[in-house]
Amino acid sequence: MTRCPFHDYDLKTMSKPAGPQWQDHVHEGNAHIISTVQPAHWDGSWHPDPKVQWIIPLKGSWYVTAMDGKKVVMGPGDVSLGEDQMSRRDAKGHIGHFAGNIGDGPVTLMVIQTDEQPTVDKPCRFH
Repeated sequence: MTRCPFHDYDLKTMSKPAGPQWQDHVHEGNAHIISTVQPAHWDGSWHPDPKVQWIIPLKGSWYVTAMDGKKVVMGPGDVSLGEDQMSRRDAKGHIGHFAGNIGDGPVTLMVIQTDEQPTVDKPCRFH
């Protein structure tokens, strides 16, 4: 997992007469938008992402552990790109990532699944 900043911003309006705001167009194309609520104590087990997808926590916190052992905790204000479809099962039978909730409550996520083809070892390709 790699922390990647967005930094290709243009100052422009999204819809006149609204004032300009800084925008970084990260993806253009087809997308499916899904709202999910992971129940309290949700356990995602080891699995790959179904598509190249952006995961945005809206309420609560959750974690993702990559196959290399790196663990990241995310909450509102964080954004994660899930792109591990091409991972291979390791000696322990793990594939993709392991995810779960932090704390005793549910976690609400916004998931934006894209039509992008998955890549390997190209962190920050959308910045």
